[in-house]
Amino acid sequence: MKSVQFAQNKMSRFEQLCRQHGIPLTVQRRIILESIAVREDHPTADQVFEGVSNKLPGLSRTTVYRVLETLVNMGVVHKASHLGSAARYDPNTERHHHLTCVSCHRVMDLEEKSLSSLRFSHSKAGDFEILDYSVHFSGYCGECAKKTKKRVPLEE
Repeated sequence: MKSVQFAQNKMSRFEQLCRQHGIPLTVQRRIILESIAVREDHPTADQVFEGVSNKLPGLSRTTVYRVLETLVNMGVVHKASHLGSAARYDPNTERHHHLTCVSCHRVMDLEEKSLSSLRFSHSKAGDFEILDYSVHFSGYCGECAKKTKKRVPLEE
């Protein structure tokens, strides 16, 4: 679980940004950000909805999606999208990379300095202007790797 200090810093930064840009600091925005700031699992919008719906009766999924997009646009959460999967939301907005388990679909952060300092020549990217990047690895998490090794192949 993320540290209490991380969550407090994230909320303080969010409140500061709201004041600076005249963005209303709604109860929905605050509760949704708080719920993400303490998680390490990079929840989907549906998981965020499930996590906050008991605190906000009458909250719609559409509102959760709108709030998440607002938080992304403000730069307080990162939207991690990988081909073939639902978008996930991450309170860590610093450059980092991800590991995704192909069995349980758990997403974990990977802090690797050598990946964060990759450089591309302009000739390789063509006329595409790269603003940011993240590297995504897929494989088995520790728990699923153990389960996979214990499996007995099916006989035909």
